[in-house]
Amino acid sequence: MTDNLVDPRDSRTPLTLLGTGAMGTALARAWLAAGHPVTVWNRTPARAEPLGAEGATVAPDAAGAVAASRLVVVCLLDDASVGEALEHADLTGRDLVNLTTGTPAQGRARAAWAEARGARFLDGGVMAVPPMIGAPESGAYVFYSGSPGAFEEHADTLAVPADTRYVGADPGFAALHDVALLSAMSGMFAGVLHAFALIRREDIAPKDFAPLLVSWLGAMAPAAQTAAEQLESGDFATGVVSNLAMQVAGNATLLATAEEQGVSAELLTPYAALLERWLGEGHGDEDTTGAVDLLLRADRS
Repeated sequence: MTDNLVDPRDSRTPLTLLGTGAMGTALARAWLAAGHPVTVWNRTPARAEPLGAEGATVAPDAAGAVAASRLVVVCLLDDASVGEALEHADLTGRDLVNLTTGTPAQGRARAAWAEARGARFLDGGVMAVPPMIGAPESGAYVFYSGSPGAFEEHADTLAVPADTRYVGADPGFAALHDVALLSAMSGMFAGVLHAFALIRREDIAPKDFAPLLVSWLGAMAPAAQTAAEQLESGDFATGVVSNLAMQVAGNATLLATAEEQGVSAELLTPYAALLERWLGEGHGDEDTTGAVDLLLRADRS
């Protein structure tokens, strides 16, 4: 299979997509709808056939798919799958964009691996679910990090399925941004579960309680901006409304209420314990933000 040729009158870049699961299929359909020539490959060939019917070229193997286009996008199960799929592919002169979910360390290692094989590398963190891809008003976007040149060259093409946010030349930064946001989401979901558990046995309809919960969480979200400013300045005491001592005292009420309601406090106790430790180090008049330093392991510089 030879490289797709680009008509000089046509700026729609040809690309290859490895992986046609739910996310990969959504990405491919967005590029096809925008007129990009797309070559696809999937380990289970039958999963790529519907895209073939929609205009994509279905490659019989990953190496052939990579040979078809200079821009190669990978959206597979995990980092090991990426290595296996590309094991026999010639990456010389290719721009490899990895949208497979992974860790920052995996992104950096995969970048070195790709560069040693002659490719420029971008790692990506997809902040969307498949139905949001290709829908301009959905709010979907993808973090990218790695080769500045590769991003600059392909920015328009990469922006077709979802908005793009380039976060730096360090190839681990896309995954780091992705996981940091998902970790915050995980903590929020933990709080939502605990809140619903508290009312579960009472004559309070969850559907009536939910709007209050959504409104409250929305009102609290800007606190992240305050925390960022405090971390930048190192000043955790100026303009504090509810200091650490007050919040630790308040946590006692939260835990006591959980006990009264017969609800496990396992989703609250780690955070409560962290704040108690920070209070014990003499930060009672400060905001809670400084407790972030308790989470930094001494064995990680």
